Amino acid sequence: MLVFIQVLRAVAATMVVWHHARHEAGLLAARGGGAALAPGTLLPWWAGVDLFFVISGLVIVLASRSLAGAPGGRGRFLAHRIARVVPLYWLTTALYLALALAAPGLLGEAGSLGRDPAFVAASFLFWPMARPDGSLQPLYGLGWTLNYEMAFYALFALGLGFGLRGAVAWLGGVLVALVALGALLAPPPPLAFWADPIVLEFALGAGLGLARLAGLRLPSGARIALALLGLAGMLGAAWHLGGEGEVPGFARPLLVGLPAGLLVAAAALGPGLGRGGIAALPTPLRALAVLGDASYALYLTHPFALRAGREALLRLGLASALSPWGAMAAMTGLALLAAVAVHRLVERPLTRSVRGFLENRVGPSRRPVFIGREDR
Repeated sequence: MLVFIQVLRAVAATMVVWHHARHEAGLLAARGGGAALAPGTLLPWWAGVDLFFVISGLVIVLASRSLAGAPGGRGRFLAHRIARVVPLYWLTTALYLALALAAPGLLGEAGSLGRDPAFVAASFLFWPMARPDGSLQPLYGLGWTLNYEMAFYALFALGLGFGLRGAVAWLGGVLVALVALGALLAPPPPLAFWADPIVLEFALGAGLGLARLAGLRLPSGARIALALLGLAGMLGAAWHLGGEGEVPGFARPLLVGLPAGLLVAAAALGPGLGRGGIAALPTPLRALAVLGDASYALYLTHPFALRAGREALLRLGLASALSPWGAMAAMTGLALLAAVAVHRLVERPLTRSVRGFLENRVGPSRRPVFIGREDR
């Protein structure tokens, strides 16, 4: 198990939560009379998504080593990915849809989109479809990252018949071609969505996965240097970009994707977890590894938890008593606790059931490389 990849998952998800908690704290201050949040941030917290994309490319390569070129490998790979991604996303999207239909005024534009059957179907099927304002976001807005993930999985599955190196070469070639097409021709959606330069972060992660499988290991000093360079790059991106808004085009993979790649390289190109397993880790690392297992649940459920926390603070009369940072910490803590509970009580059983159902239809799987408890 690559424990520092699990830690980075936890960090990436928490960054996204903190980014959205800033927005909730601003609303809380406006409604509760508290102090407004100061502009600017230390890090581009939204860059947790970029970390996820690089990690995803890495993990898919490592976890697919036994499937590349094997009979039925494509089907087993897709079964694993569907079981991992689809159930919880469909569940949270269905909950969001129920809110959109029951109280459309609470969700703004998304409330009306819930009454468009074609848009709802596209959202569940990971198909990028434009909203009235032109943005290519599904009904549950966080699903935009999963629209990329599912396209990435489909492309990678097509290449698995070429062997692992061939699959990574195929994936990188297609992604580079898509980005070039998008830059030169400005294609219509959904091709414009898939041609965003952010997809190159998947290829970067896949390349790191091949490097690890090829035996590349770096000494501790070199990995610490990579991590520091990656952190410096993130700090520089926040300073250059202002830290608040997300950046389209090539600026994002260059200013944020490359530092994310350095952080993932520092985590991936070292030794795996020893015989003692997670139990042998220091308590802080053990807690982060557990949160890393729940990172997908944290990503999908945190908007519900943040809003619930915001309303609780208002109703308890704590909105004006807490500083904006205190309110953010309280809401973020609630989101972390809720995610661990959802992961253990909902996500894990759902994933296990769906995976068993799908594997019975594609044949038994060979055991892949152990990256994390939820990537087998």
